[in-house]
Amino acid sequence: MQERIRAWMHEHTEEAVQFLSALVQEASLSGQEAEAQRQVADKLATLGLTVDTWEPGGEELIRHPYFCSPRQLFSGSPNVVGVWKGTGGGRSLILNGHVDVVPPGDTSRWTDDPYSGKVADGRVYGRGTTDMKGGNVSLLLAIQCLKELGVQLKGDVIFQSVIEEESGGAGTLATVLRGYTADAAIIPEPTGMKIFPKQQGSMWFRIRVRGWAAHGGTRYEGVSAIEKSLLVIEAVRSLEQKRNETINDPLYAATPIPIPINIGKISGGDWPSSVPDLVVLEGRMGVAPEEELDAARRCLADALMRIEDDWLRDSPPELEWFGAQWVPSSLETEHELMNCLVDAYRNVTKEEPVVEAAPWGTDGGLLAKVGGTPAVVFGPGTTALAHYPDEHIEIARMMTCAEVIALAVLQWCREEK
Repeated sequence: MQERIRAWMHEHTEEAVQFLSALVQEASLSGQEAEAQRQVADKLATLGLTVDTWEPGGEELIRHPYFCSPRQLFSGSPNVVGVWKGTGGGRSLILNGHVDVVPPGDTSRWTDDPYSGKVADGRVYGRGTTDMKGGNVSLLLAIQCLKELGVQLKGDVIFQSVIEEESGGAGTLATVLRGYTADAAIIPEPTGMKIFPKQQGSMWFRIRVRGWAAHGGTRYEGVSAIEKSLLVIEAVRSLEQKRNETINDPLYAATPIPIPINIGKISGGDWPSSVPDLVVLEGRMGVAPEEELDAARRCLADALMRIEDDWLRDSPPELEWFGAQWVPSSLETEHELMNCLVDAYRNVTKEEPVVEAAPWGTDGGLLAKVGGTPAVVFGPGTTALAHYPDEHIEIARMMTCAEVIALAVLQWCREEK
């Protein structure tokens, strides 16, 4: 069977490249996913899967404690799910990938149009190739390969093409609330073919540091919010160090800062000759795979309250959690799905896989925490190319990933002889 799968992948490489190129040419930014999702739905229907397409919404989704999105209306942004029903008696598997992409940024830094879908030098170029339409195509190839080889599985395979991952996961949350759960899940985010059983979570925060305005010529009569913000920044850095000193997980051995706290935006002051009375800091807080979001929030709040400064004691920094969040997730390295993936990887590549913890969040946390579906992350893309100009994916790696996933699906869901 492995030889037949490999031969099938070789024969269908050009078809896969054409499909990925066409998918990339649809600029599926948030709110603009409809056409890309139509292509996915048509592909699933062609493969004979039962297709469910819907626009997420409703009170159950919007009011869910894990709902996170800059919008509450998803008109023109459908989810697509395809179900390959098994014969019974096997384990079910979700194959989950997001179709939304981040904006291209400064297009002058791109060699070609960001949505060209250009094929050259064994690569496909364009926004979303590595994060993560290339991974989605690997999933679809695995399904198509097994079906066209006449395989019948005992367990169900549920393919999910979701929206909103880049904004916090509302698309995947909507699939769970619609009833799509399984015994396990694979998410082909850009891991560089490493296997990630653990994913850190993250949350965006905003800190307002207040001062007292005064004329710059008599600045000693005021209190500079900029100067006080330096104390806040130092407290954040100290907290980051303390939190990471507690991480002893060997899966983070190659990661310099397993759960970073990044301050990504600073704004304050409105006149060069005035003492600024407000500085706003915005950033991202990493959350350990086994940690609860609320526990991480309390850590940052407590650190701000402990700053030793008379002014900040009377006018404490104001902490707000806003925008995106990703729920952490942790899967045992000896979980049976991990064993299936590791075995498949060895058989296909003749090498030992690298098993690490993800340095970023995925929808896996929502699948696990809300849907009771443990997830592992494994994909052909490269993190270093995600969200960057000239984003691309290596075709050979996408096909190898598809081969690994096909073998893993075969072993997990069990073939009906």
